[in-house]
Amino acid sequence: MLDALRRGTVPAAGLDMFAVGLDRLEGGLGDDLDTAASGGAAFKAVRGEYGAGKTFLARWLGERAKSRGMAVAEVQISETETPLHRLETVYRRLCERLSTPTAAPSAFRPVLDAWLFTLEEDVLASGDIDPSDQAAVDTATESLLERRLSTLNRVAPGYAAGLRGYRRAIGADDTATADGLSAWLAGERHVAASVRRAAGIKGDLDHFLALSFLQGLLGVLRDSGHPGLLLVLDEVETLQRVRSDARTKALNALRQLIDEIDSGRFPGLYLVMTGTPAFYDGRQGVQLLSPLAQRLHTDFTTDARFDNPRAAQVRLPSFDTGRLIALGVRVRDLYAVGSSDPERLRSVVDDAYLNTLASAVAGTFGGRVGIAPRLFLRKLVADVLDRVDQFEDFDPSRHYTLTVARHELTEVEQQAVVTNPDEVDLDD
Repeated sequence: MLDALRRGTVPAAGLDMFAVGLDRLEGGLGDDLDTAASGGAAFKAVRGEYGAGKTFLARWLGERAKSRGMAVAEVQISETETPLHRLETVYRRLCERLSTPTAAPSAFRPVLDAWLFTLEEDVLASGDIDPSDQAAVDTATESLLERRLSTLNRVAPGYAAGLRGYRRAIGADDTATADGLSAWLAGERHVAASVRRAAGIKGDLDHFLALSFLQGLLGVLRDSGHPGLLLVLDEVETLQRVRSDARTKALNALRQLIDEIDSGRFPGLYLVMTGTPAFYDGRQGVQLLSPLAQRLHTDFTTDARFDNPRAAQVRLPSFDTGRLIALGVRVRDLYAVGSSDPERLRSVVDDAYLNTLASAVAGTFGGRVGIAPRLFLRKLVADVLDRVDQFEDFDPSRHYTLTVARHELTEVEQQAVVTNPDEVDLDD
């Protein structure tokens, strides 16, 4: 976790330690996870300015999903690599980023193998088959496979055929065919024609088949012991930069996903999308497609204290100084656990110093605290805590002055840096 903070990135685990200010959302999001894990489906749109913690929330939610046994995939929407108007690319990235409580990305192949193992285990658990009679086990497993694929046969016969072919290839120790079919099931392009012929399938995944493949994946996850899937579509606001025709198609794909969730097509799916307020409220975003705007509309005119966490859309409040300092306290105390002198570290980097550092970092951005968390944590760990831990005579109050190099900032942070004191907004 500390290594990630040194690099200015969101840690991959242990995020409950850094979850400051999420208490009011915890219940509603937890209910959605429970709905998906019990065979239902749910959707949530998250809005927040840069620095409000949208990516953090997504990964924090992912940890909670995994604690329920669910699989998780975080997909960053990108104009060039993962355009939302081409759902086949979203499905492909989903499979690449798929993780489970026991497998890191990409967990797609381990999930397929767990699915096969579970089929055979369920056959043996029935007690009707002699485990030493491999032919009988294979026949019973094939029969169970067909029963479980009966629904998928109707909506995505190609996916069902790919699963059958994968099982046959594994049984025959045909590694090349198994590898190829696994790739095809994960939406990869350019799978050899000979591999597809072996399973009796044709063509590649396209935009229209992607939702059927998602249905198939949810079934495989369920049968392999994972009751659901948390799918996060992050940085959806990038749609505002694409061509108008592609943007309209992407927004319509979102509308279709929401409607299909409501129709019950995706049991076990919890779809979460994140974006900026400008994306949800501006004419270059959601408002461009009235049906989608209607589905996502939420009243945010009241005091944020009374926001409804069960609404289709929830907002993350921007960081204020109090939350930033509270976050610094948690990171300092976490660091102290492994420090050679925890008491000295807490004494030298006390709450008053954290306040000073937080104010200095926020001042770099003209007092806009919402942009400061990433840089604040990076400076706190790499420039302050590491030095206090390694050098007995280092005192950040005397020996450290905040400096910010342009190349260590993200594009948004660079745009927010104040170079003219007249740009700073002062309170009355």
